[in-house]
Amino acid sequence: MKLFNTLTKNLDEVKPLDGNTVRIYSCGPTVYDHSHIGNLSSFIFADTLRRVIALNHNVKHVMNFTDVDDKTIRRSGERETGEDPKVKLKKLTEKYENVFLEDMASIGNDISSMTFVKATQSIDEMQKLITALHAAGFAYVADDGVYFSIAKYRESGKKYGQLLEITEASTSEARIQNDEYDKDSAHDFALWKVKKPGEPAWEFNLDGHDLEGRPGWHIECSAMSKSALGQPFDIHTGGIDLVFPHHENEIAQSTALTDSPVMATFFAHNGHLFIDGKKMSKSLNNFHTLEDIKKKGFDPLALRLLVLQSNYRSEANFTWEILEAAQNSLKRLEAWADLRHQTTIQHMPEELDNLWGETLAGIQEDLNNDLNSPQALAKLHKLVSYMENIPVPSTDGKNSDGALAIIDKLFGLRLDGRPDITSEQKVLIQKREEARTNKDFEGSDHLRQELENQGLLVRDTPNGPVWSRK
Repeated sequence: MKLFNTLTKNLDEVKPLDGNTVRIYSCGPTVYDHSHIGNLSSFIFADTLRRVIALNHNVKHVMNFTDVDDKTIRRSGERETGEDPKVKLKKLTEKYENVFLEDMASIGNDISSMTFVKATQSIDEMQKLITALHAAGFAYVADDGVYFSIAKYRESGKKYGQLLEITEASTSEARIQNDEYDKDSAHDFALWKVKKPGEPAWEFNLDGHDLEGRPGWHIECSAMSKSALGQPFDIHTGGIDLVFPHHENEIAQSTALTDSPVMATFFAHNGHLFIDGKKMSKSLNNFHTLEDIKKKGFDPLALRLLVLQSNYRSEANFTWEILEAAQNSLKRLEAWADLRHQTTIQHMPEELDNLWGETLAGIQEDLNNDLNSPQALAKLHKLVSYMENIPVPSTDGKNSDGALAIIDKLFGLRLDGRPDITSEQKVLIQKREEARTNKDFEGSDHLRQELENQGLLVRDTPNGPVWSRK
């Protein structure tokens, strides 16, 4: 597989560093609220990438929960419950961890193939890394915490700015205390923050300094990725907005103590999902959640299809009209997948069986070429168009046997294994067909309405009736 690498600015071949296992680390959610669909699009990208790589390699995929940072602390502290700040933080973040996992499953992401790690369960690893950075001169203690020195990192001979160009002119000697940069200029950043009144805190003594407090945002992923995957690992994923400062700072923290400047051989970033031409943002209040989508009657898998219809590196746009088109496309794919239950042809025609083989090979080729999901889906829709009026078995041909399962593994649209209708419903369809044959159109219409009341639509084709779910 070839994938665009933000490090090299090229399409590079994915080759496992360790045997046949590709190790992937994905920056996960900050669990203080519902993730908006722009965030979820990033996780659909990461899940699809894992699916494609898993066809040829073993994959170890790790995603973090940021369950302690400025946002989680601020939100958990809003309620005056009299509880310990750590207890309030845990209650808030565990609630939204569960919401996130439910959202992930709803949009077709295979959470059973992932390992999730929490920042609050990795404090020891963070403190050990900070201690080592301080001992080597890459970190210094200030009155409000511990900071990473970009100047010392550069003096060691390593480049700060591996993912994008950061000049000396854009690097300030100032320190930045919040977990995200407000400007494009680079500053020394917090590795550890001294406790403020009412904040959750962990004990930390560094070189005689009592630094009870909590980690900065950037150090969390450096410690968790190394602990879970080792270093260097194969692929680091995230949204394009994480290139700077988050991923750049991760690289600096993670490589300051090593001879190699490599944290991960690939950094793969997906583009934004825009709404009305602007990046979705909670600060701008211009976002939608998966709950919003479901309330309007949309299948969460329609969001997945909407995301896959755009190149992952492009800036995609969300509108309700585009989502509705994606839902219609999803229903068409589901109706096609249901044809396997209603065949009127006993053997796969050779021409169609060959088309299955060509389609599957083309889909895999497209996805292996920098995850070209729009082109891969176009090939799938071409097959669907060919088959819509000729119900045939999808598993008895040389090239088609098991092909639907592979397509499902790649796209995650849950097309394989869809249940058949009941035997009673099949009887109703047969009775309706007999009524049509006997020109009993009133009886035929009555049976059609009865089936529709049960959630089934029936259309008549030269090969007999074909049903689909409403």
